[in-house]
Amino acid sequence: MSDPKTSDDPIVIKKYANRRLYNTDSSSYVTLEDLADMVKADRDFIVQEAKSGDDITRSVLTQIIFEQEAKGETLLPIGFLRQLIGFYDTNMKNLVPSYLEFSLESLTSEQEKLNRQLMDNWGKNPFEAIQEQVKTNMETFEQALGSFTPFGTPGAAQSRPAPEPASKAGDDFDELKSQLSDLQTKLDSLVRDRTK
Repeated sequence: MSDPKTSDDPIVIKKYANRRLYNTDSSSYVTLEDLADMVKADRDFIVQEAKSGDDITRSVLTQIIFEQEAKGETLLPIGFLRQLIGFYDTNMKNLVPSYLEFSLESLTSEQEKLNRQLMDNWGKNPFEAIQEQVKTNMETFEQALGSFTPFGTPGAAQSRPAPEPASKAGDDFDELKSQLSDLQTKLDSLVRDRTK
């Protein structure tokens, strides 16, 4: 008796001679697009030739990449593809797969670290938080700009300090008048002394 299938086991996809793909887990036919969605959802699967049982996962995954590239979702630069083709039939061909796998794992790991840092610093939706911060910064900048513009800008009046109470303003005005009067007296005195 065979062991029951566990959730860690890859899903078996059978490919028939008519090119149809059959998901043995869901008992339904699937498309290459469905398999691409499974890859993006991190659901592991293997593709087997229905008649022979041969593992053809690599060629099906390559076909998925080809279809994605044909749709205009270009991820692989032409230079990279040329270099990759150039590695076939060289001494490097055994090293390239592990190097590419390591590089992509590192890229994924760095992306996850960045996402965690953004969430730690900005909350569950970091991009909304950043947009809100930019909006707040712009409002602050506009208010500051309005306070330095001689005629103000729309909304700048709101950022100005409230006028002083009338009694204090009146006291300041009286003091200013008194100082002007004293200054006028001194000027008159200086003019008289010069004319003598």
